[in-house]
Amino acid sequence: MVSRTGAVKKVWEYIKLQNLQNPENNREIFCDAKLKAIFNGKDKVGFTEIPKLLSSHFTKST
Repeated sequence: MVSRTGAVKKVWEYIKLQNLQNPENNREIFCDAKLKAIFNGKDKVGFTEIPKLLSSHFTKST
């Protein structure tokens, strides 16, 4: 199992590897099919949205 922080790091690695950052606005990410699957089908997301969008994929521990 991966922590939330670890998941955000892995997503960033993927974004950089696939060159999905908007060159005109580095705080904006273009979503390919894989990212759309985890980011609710959005075409692009803001840098600060990533942790919030990923949180729905984690269960809350009690």
